[in-house]
Amino acid sequence: MSQTPRTSSPGGSARAWRDALVAVIAGFVVMTVVAAAGLMCAGAGGLPDGAFPHVVAAVVMMAAGGSLEVSGGAGSLAGADATLSVVPLSVSLAGALTTGYFFLRPLHNRAVARPRELIGRAVPLVLLWLAALTGAAFLARATFGISVDDSPIGTITELLDSAPTVGFRADLPATLLYGLLWILGLLLIALLVSRRAPLPARLVRFHSALRPAAFATMLLLLAYVVLGIGVGVVVAATQGHADRTAAVILLGLPNLAWLALTLGFGGAWQGRVEGPFGLPMPQLLDEVLRGSDPSTVDVASLAEQDSRAWWLVVVAAVLLLGTGVLAAVRSPAHVRAWQHALHLGVALALATLAVCLLGRIQAQFGLSLVGIGDVDGLGAQVELDPVLWRTVGLGLLWGAVAGFLGALLARPLRRRGRVDEPSAATRAAPR
Repeated sequence: MSQTPRTSSPGGSARAWRDALVAVIAGFVVMTVVAAAGLMCAGAGGLPDGAFPHVVAAVVMMAAGGSLEVSGGAGSLAGADATLSVVPLSVSLAGALTTGYFFLRPLHNRAVARPRELIGRAVPLVLLWLAALTGAAFLARATFGISVDDSPIGTITELLDSAPTVGFRADLPATLLYGLLWILGLLLIALLVSRRAPLPARLVRFHSALRPAAFATMLLLLAYVVLGIGVGVVVAATQGHADRTAAVILLGLPNLAWLALTLGFGGAWQGRVEGPFGLPMPQLLDEVLRGSDPSTVDVASLAEQDSRAWWLVVVAAVLLLGTGVLAAVRSPAHVRAWQHALHLGVALALATLAVCLLGRIQAQFGLSLVGIGDVDGLGAQVELDPVLWRTVGLGLLWGAVAGFLGALLARPLRRRGRVDEPSAATRAAPR
């Protein structure tokens, strides 16, 4: 008499809660280590009043989908305005890979799972993730003084004991909302890209069509990160500033690497950099963005400053073609070239949309003296936003072209029958 294995309830079994706890702890530990190392390299280890753990918590919170409120003040003498919206994608990527791995690990034993079981595994992880994010949000608050020694009002603020300050704290409702979207997106992507993760029976037929393109697109993004690490190591070895380069690698490397991907296939961004402050970025990008008016960042504008920027197009073309070949090789032999084009085009367009939404930067600090106005030398603004429809549209087009050409190139490479070969149980069944 056969027995049907019990499935987990929507609330999750004790084992599901244990596995979820391991995944959440591992994800937050890895993010904390990466964030702390990056901030130490950036020179934040010497922050006064024990503020370093609070800054680490803020970085981890933003990396996990949290939202930060920045405020400023200078007593009754002056007013300060500050905003900050940036995702440290190196920390996000480290946490996503770790949490996704531990989420999928208990599921790597079969091809099919009931929806009730997957929900029973996802619900505990989501709840524990939001609880950990809430803890990080309560820790993520601090206030700093801003030095005005070189400013015309430095002497005045010293006499009146009204030095400007800037502080931050978590926006808890927004943090929980965006954090929920972040973890749900991560779990969905993990199930899409993993070949060994089970799916509900009704979705198994989409396995061979969707997963190869999703997996190949994920490898494309990771390949750009690996190339970025290599470039960073070379820059640190040849041009110095090893600490600053390490800080960029540990905090925001995907922000730059995936920006290079979108620029390579013809995408564009708009932004500007004003004032003495700024976010760590290549000098070439800073030169294009520097000024009071918004500037368009694409390969052409970068090439006006340095003709080597055209190599971004070459790298994108080669890696996208390799992505198309990989997706085709991992797909069943019966999938046609136009279907490969459709699958990879949609996958790259969705990945580009995610990069555009996560790679946006808004940072501003301004100090104004009562009766005088804004103080020169203490105002700064950094903006970087995607030209969304152009960038996502070209991602769709390039993905479709790469998928079609990759399918043609993969024909002599594909081991026909490997994917579509019937299982042992099917072969053993009487005919």
